[in-house]
Amino acid sequence: MTIKESKHGLPIVIDVEASGFGQGSYPIEVGFIGSDGASFCSLIKPQSSWTAWDPEAAKVHGLTREILADRGREVSDVANMLNNHLRGETVYSDAWGQDYAWLSLLFEEAGILMEFKLEALNSVMTESQKNVWHQTRKRVEQMLGLRRHRASSDARIIQMTYHWSDGSELCKSHHAALGAA
Repeated sequence: MTIKESKHGLPIVIDVEASGFGQGSYPIEVGFIGSDGASFCSLIKPQSSWTAWDPEAAKVHGLTREILADRGREVSDVANMLNNHLRGETVYSDAWGQDYAWLSLLFEEAGILMEFKLEALNSVMTESQKNVWHQTRKRVEQMLGLRRHRASSDARIIQMTYHWSDGSELCKSHHAALGAA
């Protein structure tokens, strides 16, 4: 599988923050970075039946149920916005199993069909990219200086890690900016 060619050559990357992991968890924020670098991010107002809350997950993303209740958008609004931005596109996730489950829950609760395709990012990565992924990601995190563990920030880090790990001549010529040899 290859990424649909865009003028920028980068995959659209999506990330979902959640109330925790495992049974009962639900999406609380979704963000993506387009192939052109444009970003979208939205907090999600929890449904009344969504009650699971993992304090350890909250320490990572820094969100509270109160913030989500106050600033989050309704699930139908978020689902419609995602469809409006991503309709017909293939969107990639580095945590496909989790993100797919949370996006499916979001769209199911909204009563709306997801109109874009979600794929695992590793399905379009080369072996070379997989081999340098973790070290490249650390360099990208340092370079970007993004301190928040939030959906659009994480999506940007993932997209840039994909870019910088691809081994192309352009990336090789810029690796010095990331401290690579």
